[in-house]
Amino acid sequence: VAAIAGAMVVGGIVAVLVGIFIKKLRPFFPPLVTGTVVFTIGLSLYPTAIRYMAGGSGNPAFGSPLNWGVAILTLLVVLALNHFTKGFIKLASLLIGMLVGYLASLAFNMVDFSPIQQSGWLAVPEILPFGIAFYPTAIISMVIMYVVNSVQAIGDLSATTGGAMDRQPTDQELSGGIIGNGVASMVGALMGGLPTATYSQNVGIVTVTRVINRWVLAMAGGLILAAAFLPKFASLLTTIPQCVLGGATITVFASITMTGMRLITGEKMTYRSMSIVGLSVALGQGITAVSGALAGFPAWVGSVFGSSSVVIATLTAVVMNLILPKDPA
Repeated sequence: VAAIAGAMVVGGIVAVLVGIFIKKLRPFFPPLVTGTVVFTIGLSLYPTAIRYMAGGSGNPAFGSPLNWGVAILTLLVVLALNHFTKGFIKLASLLIGMLVGYLASLAFNMVDFSPIQQSGWLAVPEILPFGIAFYPTAIISMVIMYVVNSVQAIGDLSATTGGAMDRQPTDQELSGGIIGNGVASMVGALMGGLPTATYSQNVGIVTVTRVINRWVLAMAGGLILAAAFLPKFASLLTTIPQCVLGGATITVFASITMTGMRLITGEKMTYRSMSIVGLSVALGQGITAVSGALAGFPAWVGSVFGSSSVVIATLTAVVMNLILPKDPA
C-alpha cells in the first residue's frame, strides 16, 4: 500500500503536467474522436448498471425477482418524473426515484442497518497511515494509468459540457479538470486513499439534470467530506441497496451514450467517420468483453488495455483519425 501511495503522488504529478499541456494535445481530440470516447464510456457502464439492478456482486440474492422488481420500480419513477413533470420535481427525479426504491427495499426487509451501529461518530484522516515508498515498477504502471485516466477525463468533460451546455469544453476547462484530478490524487495518497477518476456515472447525472452550478457541485463535495469525517453518515449511505442504485443510474448511463452519439452525428457521416467510430467501439467493447483476449501479452498490457474499453477505443480513434485520409472539402 505504501508503494501505491508513492506511485499515486508521481502519477498525480504526471496528470497535472498533462493538464498544463492539454492545449497542445487538443488537436488529437476533434468532436468525432471525443464523441467516440463518450459513446464508449456510456456503453462500458451498462454492465455496471445491470449488475447493480440484479443486486450487486457478492449478493446471495443476485438476480432475484425481488432485486429486479425494486430496480424496475425505481427506474419507472425516474422515467415518469422526467417525462411528466416540470421544475424541481423533474430535476430531483433521480433522488425521488431512489427514495421510493429505498422505501420499497425497507418494506421487503432488504436494508441492513448493522454498519451504522458498528461505526463511530467521528473520524479524522491520518497522514500517510500506511507510509510511502517509491518503486520504479509501481510508478511506471501508475503513470501509464494516469495518462490513460487523463484521456478518459477529456471524454468525461466533453460529455459534461456537451450534455449540459451543448458545446465542447474549452482548453481552460479541460486543463482545470485534469489538473484538479491530479491534485486530488496526490492529496488522497497522503491520506491513505486510492487513485481518483472523473467518474462517468456522475457525468451522466449532470447530463440528465443539466445542473452545472458550481455551488451545487461544491455542496455535493461538502456531503462527501461530511461522510469522510462522520462514519455513521457514511454508513447510512452504504445501506442503499445496489438494485436501487442500478434502477436510478441506468438512465444516467444511457444519457452519456446518447451525448456521445450527438457529438458523433454532429459531424458529417462519411465512410471515413463511420470507420473510425465503428472500428474503435468494436475493438474497445469486443476485447474487454472476451475474457483472456490478451492473455498472451505481458500482465501490464492486460491491466492497462484489457480492463477498459474506453482506453482501446480512444487510442484506436486517435490513430485512425491521424492516418486515414481526410474527406474532400
